[in-house]
Amino acid sequence: MIERIENDENWRLDEFPVARKKTFLSHAAVTVLPRRVADAINAYTEASTTGELELGRVLTRDMDHVREASAKLIGAKANEIALLGPTSLGLSLIANGFPWKAGDEIICYADDYPANVYPWQDLERLGVRCIRLKPKVPGEITRELIESHLTDHTRMVALASCHFLSGYRIDHDGIGAMLREMGIFFCLDGIQTVGAFPTRVDNVDFMSVDSHKWMLGPMTAGIVYVREELQEMLRPPLLGAWNVKSPNFIPQDAIEFEPGARRYEPGVLNVPGLLGMNAAIEMFLEIGMEVIGDRNLQLKRRLVEGLTEQGWDIIGPLSGPRASGITTFTHSDRDLAALNVHLLESDVVPSFRHDRDGTAFIRFSPHFYNTFAELDRVLEITADAS
Repeated sequence: MIERIENDENWRLDEFPVARKKTFLSHAAVTVLPRRVADAINAYTEASTTGELELGRVLTRDMDHVREASAKLIGAKANEIALLGPTSLGLSLIANGFPWKAGDEIICYADDYPANVYPWQDLERLGVRCIRLKPKVPGEITRELIESHLTDHTRMVALASCHFLSGYRIDHDGIGAMLREMGIFFCLDGIQTVGAFPTRVDNVDFMSVDSHKWMLGPMTAGIVYVREELQEMLRPPLLGAWNVKSPNFIPQDAIEFEPGARRYEPGVLNVPGLLGMNAAIEMFLEIGMEVIGDRNLQLKRRLVEGLTEQGWDIIGPLSGPRASGITTFTHSDRDLAALNVHLLESDVVPSFRHDRDGTAFIRFSPHFYNTFAELDRVLEITADAS
């Protein structure tokens, strides 16, 4: 499929209709949908108009298929997958279901995306101490930095697999292996790498990710991963007729949860969204995440080379294993707001961002279906402002 993207433009435009009119470089924000994803959603919606859908079949057989595909994507078991989004819901579920004790410590990153800060910060009301990492370089979370903040009271480390602004991709597997040896739990916000790079959970205990970024799916369709051995420990904080056994929909005297990660799904699911997400996952599995990751780094290389030649200041890793599909740049003497408007008027979709100090940035986040020709045109536009 990758070769076809560069060599068969008609096919590419059919598969990714946004490319007919725009160069979409904002997959780190909210994606547009590929044709196959929209078709899967529309097929379910159309079938729903006839009244022939049987809820039990949809919520068991069809959703079990989504769980199986999701598990393959991240190297998990199907019974370790709950189908919940957005990412903040899964992270809050983990934060509020974990058996904290007063005096426990949770380590997170002070300048992570708010969805991966507030759930941990809120634990302070329970007597949990929230330790906030503050690396010198945005997003540069290393094993050494984490080790320097560990104490005998550390119960969990909660990080993002990739920083949303700098694009720094952490060594989540190495960090997770270190923490597991020390008996410390590891929670991952995977929304900035799942769908863009291989993101396996071999050394991760909990993960939450919504599909509306690099997974090329709709909003509020996502994956919550809970390691099988920890499901009895992580109590579901949301209860309903779907995750608590209720034969014939009759409440029972005792609460008994459904087996596997279904225990975290309290009610009916976002079925059309999840079927759309599944269509994207099947595409990723067909292509291979290693291939997609390599392609995204090739696209980044083209952007980095061009922006560097033009004198822009790029933050985050420019290449190597810590680099991602995010390329964020700024300049002290150039009008980033005006460039953002110029890009939008030129049918290029970037993201306009600011850091804690108020510095303006433009963030490009192309995905594997973008072409080098598209990026060369974008670089011509940025050259006008350099």
